[in-house]
Amino acid sequence: MKTTVHIAAVLASMVGVHSVAADDAGQNEYMIACAGCHGETAKGDGPLAGLLKIATPDLTGLAARNGGTFPLESTLFMIDGRDLRPAHGNEMPVWGERYTASATSQRGETPDMVARGRILSLVYYLESIQE
Repeated sequence: MKTTVHIAAVLASMVGVHSVAADDAGQNEYMIACAGCHGETAKGDGPLAGLLKIATPDLTGLAARNGGTFPLESTLFMIDGRDLRPAHGNEMPVWGERYTASATSQRGETPDMVARGRILSLVYYLESIQE
């Protein structure tokens, strides 16, 4: 019994550390790729926002604009950009292509795996800052 509890505690702490690391990775991705347009607080007021042809959305309200549920899948597709239907248009850069082109791995992941991991970290970060 003691061993089971001890193992469960170790696993729980590892999950917590992984979660914090994922949050840090997502926040870093956000600051590098998104803050220029969306602002450091994700309110849509980044230094480049005024140069765009469209209003830069407040990313802290994605869940509120979706009935209180964070739109995980559509946020993934919007950021990735490779799977969007051209008829819908998109003002976002195609981060999936950019991340794939710059991907490096020391563990054998494909460039697509690296790109999707970076995007997923970013989406989880966005989910964590919803108001």
